[in-house]
Amino acid sequence: MPAIDIDEGLTPEQVQLRKEAHRFASEVMRPAALELDDLPPEDVIASDSRLRDVFRHAYTAGYHLRGFPEDLGGTSLSPADSWVVSEEFGWGNGGLSISLGVTSMPFRFAAMTGNPDLMRDVVMPFVEDTEGKYVGCWCATEPDHGSDLILYSGEASRPDIHFDCAARRDGDDWVINGQKSAWVSNGTIATHTLAFLSVDDSMGMNGIGVAVVPLDLPGITKGKPLNKLGQRALNQGEIFFDNVRIPRHYMLAEPGVMSGGTDNILAGANAGMSTTFCGVARAAYEEAFAYAQQRIQGGVPIADHQLVQRRLFDMFSKLEAARSLSKLANRRLTSGQPTLHYSIAAKVYCTQTAFDIADDAVQLFGGIGLAKGTPVEMLFRDARASLIEDGSNDVLALLGFRSLRAAASPDAVPDAAPNAAPTA
Repeated sequence: MPAIDIDEGLTPEQVQLRKEAHRFASEVMRPAALELDDLPPEDVIASDSRLRDVFRHAYTAGYHLRGFPEDLGGTSLSPADSWVVSEEFGWGNGGLSISLGVTSMPFRFAAMTGNPDLMRDVVMPFVEDTEGKYVGCWCATEPDHGSDLILYSGEASRPDIHFDCAARRDGDDWVINGQKSAWVSNGTIATHTLAFLSVDDSMGMNGIGVAVVPLDLPGITKGKPLNKLGQRALNQGEIFFDNVRIPRHYMLAEPGVMSGGTDNILAGANAGMSTTFCGVARAAYEEAFAYAQQRIQGGVPIADHQLVQRRLFDMFSKLEAARSLSKLANRRLTSGQPTLHYSIAAKVYCTQTAFDIADDAVQLFGGIGLAKGTPVEMLFRDARASLIEDGSNDVLALLGFRSLRAAASPDAVPDAAPNAAPTA
């Protein structure tokens, strides 16, 4: 009998969905992550790298079309279905789960417009891709602007706080200049990006436009892949724009349209992060639980010692609490109810839980838990990154409280659209 009942409350169809996702995570993602973890960042993204195999297998299986409508080849997963798949992907590897989750963003947002030129030039090549040739990323964070987007989006305009990477109209084109920071997931391997750009500085962070940008256009360059402590299988890197021209219809949303859209994206992204790192937490717990049955000290398995028993039970309790909160946050994405504070609470709690459980797992392993090549050592480093990425937990908590207080007011309105969906 497994240490936790991961099928509790699932329909037979969801149990089968979990089995398929778990097989992919076990046979493709986890072995690749362990190999990629030890490589220099340049080798991780090489043409013959295991990372490319992960993308090919994922696209062949159709996992890149999660969130797409059925008429475009998507599976129209419910929030509960998405939660099942994302937790298994996180169990396989947190960094690769994020990479596979973010790859669809520019294509999904372009598909929402229904623009026939975008459908032909951008969306359909991705939909029909079974080899991982088209890879997406999401350009938001800049060297001087990360938390600004979270704390100052949707408030009264602050013209002193705005993105430096900007788009300006020039006839029927938009011209983009500026830089996005080294934390862009898939940044140096992506073929397209969903770029958050300053269109009207006078409106501060309310003056954002969102564009889909092919990354092979003249004027685009990329930095070196980032060399990081954890999530080393997740490619990240800078993107530079120097008088890059895109057609007018590539600007998907202009100022005013994004005032509520940012909350929708944050709600989906944070709920998705919570699910991925429930998977990371589960992986660390399972490693520790199995090791405690095998490691002998004092003539018995260490699981027979009371201190170890208490630690393992606390890990189990935290894990199940995190999984429950993550499920709730994902369900609320399509409920029409205020959801941003639930998504943020889930992200903050689940990522902290993943780090705490991975830390406990290393402690139970003892010295060997610090050795390179040991899964819990990698899980510990991967979990540490989650406390910062997709919004620092401290900053997110401040936004979460604002959303919570707004929802408690008599005039509260839903803060995320019913069709918001996890991105990772």
